[in-house]
Amino acid sequence: MNKLFICLLFGFYSVVISAQAESKNLRPRTIVTTDGELDDVDSFIRMLLYSNEYRIEGLIISSSQWHYKGDGKGTKFTSEMEMTRRLYGERTELRWPGTDWIYDLVEAYRQVYPNLKKHSVNYPTGEYLKSMIRIGNIDFEGEMKKNTDGSDFIKMKLLDNTTEPIYLQVWGGTNTIARALKSIEEEYSLKPNWKSIQQKVSKKAILYAILDQDATYKKYISIKWPDIRIYYNSRQFWSFAYFWKRAVPEPLHSFLEGKFMSHIIHDTGPLTNYYYSYGDGKPPKGEINDIYSSMDNAKKNMWGSFGQYDFISEGDSPSFLHLVDVGLDNLKHPQYGGWGGRLSQSLKQPSRWEDGGDVAEYNPYTMKMDTSFAQVRWIEPIQKDFANRAQWCVTDYKHANHPPKLSLLHAKNLSGKPNQVIHLKGKASDPDGDKLKYTWWQYQDVGTYKGKINIDHSDSENASFKLPSDIKKGETVHIIFQVSDQRDINLTRYQRVIIQAL
Repeated sequence: MNKLFICLLFGFYSVVISAQAESKNLRPRTIVTTDGELDDVDSFIRMLLYSNEYRIEGLIISSSQWHYKGDGKGTKFTSEMEMTRRLYGERTELRWPGTDWIYDLVEAYRQVYPNLKKHSVNYPTGEYLKSMIRIGNIDFEGEMKKNTDGSDFIKMKLLDNTTEPIYLQVWGGTNTIARALKSIEEEYSLKPNWKSIQQKVSKKAILYAILDQDATYKKYISIKWPDIRIYYNSRQFWSFAYFWKRAVPEPLHSFLEGKFMSHIIHDTGPLTNYYYSYGDGKPPKGEINDIYSSMDNAKKNMWGSFGQYDFISEGDSPSFLHLVDVGLDNLKHPQYGGWGGRLSQSLKQPSRWEDGGDVAEYNPYTMKMDTSFAQVRWIEPIQKDFANRAQWCVTDYKHANHPPKLSLLHAKNLSGKPNQVIHLKGKASDPDGDKLKYTWWQYQDVGTYKGKINIDHSDSENASFKLPSDIKKGETVHIIFQVSDQRDINLTRYQRVIIQAL
């Protein structure tokens, strides 16, 4: 009996350990490529505060049409990209911020890590993150002729023995990624296993690109690696970038203005101390024309009039916010929408997902369809979440805020006939013991049924609605179960239910 008990106990713990390991493996793999612009620095700080939500497997400095180092030999270069060519002409280097900044941020993260890990055991150590840093192709915009430590590192990850997807975040140009792929092509294209290698890499690699910041995707990746998926954000990111005052409705500006941003950038430790904001007296490295750090320039620059400590830009943040699991099930379904925006599959190129008119959503502030609103709609909860994450750097678990935990008491995918009543049941708890606010709402822009649904008891854990009589077979309704804790700067999480008409 003792032997039997020991065997059963061993089996139980094996299952537990296996389950824990599997839970960690569910976090997506990702590599960040960045040109070090000031908005990359700000995105990088936020990205580190969410580094428990994904597995960082590379931090690669690359170049772009806006930032390149030059080769140190005085070689002159003219951009392939029209706007940069018009603005800067022939250059030997361009607005290069150096490479020290990434080491400085990881060192600052290392200092706050002991406190961050009180809030999540999944935060990586500073030493680990430092080991992930590599310098990629930085001499010129679009340079991809030579192998670099960064391109070799990406190549190694794409060829490793795992089959899990790896999300390649493109914050600058795609040239270092293109060089990694070119190296794979050069090594294997004449070998018998080339097709299998190409298929393996194409299934693993997923690019999330913020604009085209060099021509290497268009000229090389899309041609030689057409099956590699790309999530392409060219409009929605502006709500988190320099043009935010134009993209974000005025009632939401307060979450990006200095009074609110002070919750994030002041008194929260050495990492957030590096965060750039308007009028902060910190000239960005490499800038030719600093229109940010002084209040005189902040009030009258090209992007608008800003107050002290107002948000400048984090144009690249949607690429990793897409990876943060807040319950919206968007990771494998970018068309569903989430904190990283919403993208639709291209009819011309099935491996390409993009924003634009196909994913325009109704903006209740302007009462018009809006190509940015799929990102704008989440600004309040995203910013509040960021403010709480910043506090994790300096606050113990007991005195900090943590998001509620949600589940559905039925399947995520339901079906029903016209006029049938659909019962929705959710459950939520708060790790801090806070009171909770429940909301069930229809994500009308995503469902293929475009009519409005009236939800009964939408402010409780259990709700219901009747499928409309005019819903057609196969049409879908997306219902979001949203729960927020009851704090001044509250935290929100979600579950999504999709109902298909029979």
